[in-house]
Amino acid sequence: MPEAGVLRVSPKLLPLISQIGTRHGSRTFRTCELKCANQCDHAEPNTSGNEHIQTVLQSAFSRRRMLKLGAAGVAAAGIGALASSPAAAELLAPSNVDQGNGTFPGFGGHGRALTHSVVPPNREDDIVIPKGYDQAVVIAWGDPVEAGAPKFDANKQSAAAQAKQFGYNNDYTMVVPLKNDRTALLVCNHEYTDEYLMFPTGKYDAKTQAEIGLAAHGMSVVQIKRDGHVGKWRRDREGSRYNRRITANTKFEVTGPAAADSRVGKVAYGTFGNCAGGVTPWGTILSGEENFNGYFDVSGTVPAEYVDSYKRYGVPTTATKSARQWSIVDPRWDLSKTPTEVFRAGWIVEVDPYDPKSTPKKRTMLGRMKHEGATITITADGRIAAYLGDDERGEYIYKFVSAGKYDPDNRAKNFGLLDEGTLFVAKFTGDGTADGLFDGTGQWIPLTTDKKSFIDGMSVADVLINVRSAADKVSATRMDRPEDIERNPVTGRIYAALTNNSDRGAKFAVDEANPLAKSHVRDTLTGPLVEKAGNRNGYILELTEEGDDAAKTGFYWTLFLVCGDPAAQETYFGGYDKTKVSPISCPDNVTFDGSGNLWISTDGNVLGSNDGIFTVPVAGPERGHVKQFLSVPFAAEACGPLVSDDDETVFVAVQHPGETDTATFEKPASTWPHTHPFPRPAISCIWRKDGGRVGS
Repeated sequence: MPEAGVLRVSPKLLPLISQIGTRHGSRTFRTCELKCANQCDHAEPNTSGNEHIQTVLQSAFSRRRMLKLGAAGVAAAGIGALASSPAAAELLAPSNVDQGNGTFPGFGGHGRALTHSVVPPNREDDIVIPKGYDQAVVIAWGDPVEAGAPKFDANKQSAAAQAKQFGYNNDYTMVVPLKNDRTALLVCNHEYTDEYLMFPTGKYDAKTQAEIGLAAHGMSVVQIKRDGHVGKWRRDREGSRYNRRITANTKFEVTGPAAADSRVGKVAYGTFGNCAGGVTPWGTILSGEENFNGYFDVSGTVPAEYVDSYKRYGVPTTATKSARQWSIVDPRWDLSKTPTEVFRAGWIVEVDPYDPKSTPKKRTMLGRMKHEGATITITADGRIAAYLGDDERGEYIYKFVSAGKYDPDNRAKNFGLLDEGTLFVAKFTGDGTADGLFDGTGQWIPLTTDKKSFIDGMSVADVLINVRSAADKVSATRMDRPEDIERNPVTGRIYAALTNNSDRGAKFAVDEANPLAKSHVRDTLTGPLVEKAGNRNGYILELTEEGDDAAKTGFYWTLFLVCGDPAAQETYFGGYDKTKVSPISCPDNVTFDGSGNLWISTDGNVLGSNDGIFTVPVAGPERGHVKQFLSVPFAAEACGPLVSDDDETVFVAVQHPGETDTATFEKPASTWPHTHPFPRPAISCIWRKDGGRVGS
């Protein structure tokens, strides 16, 4: 079982290292094509000219320098060490907001230190974990889910079998409790498929592959149970009435104002391209439909009235064949034949894991975009707020606040809360506070309620269906690929992961006042750091809303992390000593443990090593001390992550292991989890051997 040790590369992987596409870091060109239709190789669809976050940051950095806060940090990193001042330390101390994360309310602000050993950068074809920990696979692609599912056999795949088996490329993962503490329901997304790695060459025709691919997308609900040790979980092989597969063909009810619009309607089929998600206080799971644009074919022409909307979302407008060509199975995937089908994608979906016969919902009040996810908190007056990121270069950050209040005693009453309320978009300024505690301020600008649009010339349905265009009109701030956005249940502050943007250097000055306009990257573990234009390693913003109340429309913000190799001048780690932190690149999803420590998963590492999960305290003397907790197998992405409510288990969804540009089913670049001679995406759990709390 690999544990933290010396920096290493598996000898068998040495011939494969060159297959990693260096332009995309550890993401290969194949991953980019299959996951997002190579969106980073195309021009940004946002041509609004709205102010970009890089301009805002440049103003903020100039203020930091003038205020002379954290002089040592300025000298070492080019930006100030904000948390070094006594006032900032008091401000950032845990305030025991203790909203919990819905069904997991066990957050108490214990102030627990993160003392786990550090996993070094590596290229292992395995999950590498800290000393004193153990791990196990909970469930993998093809494992049975619904009753009657056959045993997985790569040479006997069928759509009917896959519709009952665990889907491909697991992403967002949540575990919700059942009646006792030894059983639970695991719910996860299946974002996309890789037909090169799924199918033996020449075994299946294109139509059969498409049918299986449709069934391999969507979501899974699986009962799991503790396996002896308190932190170890496994699939409950005895079966469960809760187990369920949702696919790209499953019937959905469309709710909210846009359901009344003829472009959308009240019924949709399937969910696909799903990325992150969230859990509601009433125990339902939210899932974000992200890169839906890459799934549609165009055999001829599309209606002229839809062309502008298509372009704003990167949807093809001329003759195009997608990578999967699902239109050979169903004409709804051909926009020349069914041009409104694309308007039924790009929503937040809600699934009730406790009712396998319920119809999942598409909640249009949360807007149509390339949703990274939707994370929920409770406002001071008991309403629901959801934070939303639109994951594409130059797109925006959003928030929804419900009109109605959450009722903890009436679960059924809460089911419509996401259909009525107000949708906002964020605008950032670089005008920080006079005392230097914050880099800037911000405002949540209302776009529409469920009854009234605030955008001239756009109805409520127009705003929700084309929310990007609505946000363009109110001068919202363009962002560097907004990924996961979550509220810390202990401190109340919000953390937004901006994963990267390689295009920025051409538009923004590369100087000390704007370190994010340049990045240092490396192609191999031991190779030299090379300076590149653009923000290639990503960063994390920390937001504080007025009164720590998610219903407020004003907020303050500061730059918490500038990711990269700590030896690089532009990096910054919350003011912490850079010589003591782990290199980290391309933050994607975030979560929290019971003490409010931040856990970060990465996607697309450009520092020559595998992606992984990292921990970092957000308050106290260790604020900014980034430590790598685990690394995922070769050419894989670390998805999830999830720390259980009792802090005894870390769940990680290992996505696309071995997905290089030349790997095939017969010649794989990975065999993880080493149950077959080819890779299988899977969810693993990690726990301390002594039964203690993870991270400590």
